[in-house]
Amino acid sequence: MLNFLVIGHITRDVLPAGGFAQGGTATYAAIAARRLGAQTAILTRAAPDFPLTPDLDDITLERLPSADTTTFENRYFDGHRRQVVHTVAPLLTVADVPAAWRTIPIVLLGPIAQEVDPALASAFPGSLLGVVPQGWMRRWDAQGHVSRQDWESAAEVLAGAQALILSDEDLGHSTATLAYYRRLCPLVVLTLGARGCQVWQGDRMTAMPPRPAHEVDPTGAGDVFAAAFLIRLAATGDPLQAARFANVAASFSVEGQATHAIPSLAQVETWLTQHPIEAQSSL
Repeated sequence: MLNFLVIGHITRDVLPAGGFAQGGTATYAAIAARRLGAQTAILTRAAPDFPLTPDLDDITLERLPSADTTTFENRYFDGHRRQVVHTVAPLLTVADVPAAWRTIPIVLLGPIAQEVDPALASAFPGSLLGVVPQGWMRRWDAQGHVSRQDWESAAEVLAGAQALILSDEDLGHSTATLAYYRRLCPLVVLTLGARGCQVWQGDRMTAMPPRPAHEVDPTGAGDVFAAAFLIRLAATGDPLQAARFANVAASFSVEGQATHAIPSLAQVETWLTQHPIEAQSSL
């Protein structure tokens, strides 16, 4: 029986050396959830001829019709990254969710390019709903050049969410924006890369230490974190246990290219057993 659903576009990511890779929150979070033991599904849109990674072979995929696959490219000038979006597949809406999927226990909304209808946050009243909002915080001009924008649907989305997971970079390092999101959602997790994460429960913050990692490719680490966090939160009801579990899972994922190093449940559990919890700092 399916117990983890991620909603968002899989993407075609143009590589600097030529060719492309499959990306998007839907890709990384779903693969992570499956490797961590969840029976996983993806609701997405992509062109019918877009080749899927074999890592999705044991994941249930609802690929809705689209003439295009959402396509991103990273261009580098003088050491600075400029992200360009070439094509965007159509919106994902409440009507697109199969009726049998409305009761999946864990749901992650993972937009990458404004493609997830905010109304989907209220479509799963009995589920643990988590949100990775990066795709709602992007806009692009006529040439496809991507820039940050305020998350205009935050209040609507977070009214139906139990957990918000985002990075300090997503916030633009804004403490005021973080405070606003904390007022809207009872549980906010701020990921800090190699520095671990902060777990905010109301006004109480707990800093969770990282697992030291040798970073090879950080792509998708935040999505791996989100999937791992929700899975362990659903199992334990403890946000701090969930954050530590997710820190470890995400740290393994950066130690290889693309999705290759996303860990199994056994890898994460073994490391946790061998490394008892370090001290936490709270405010």
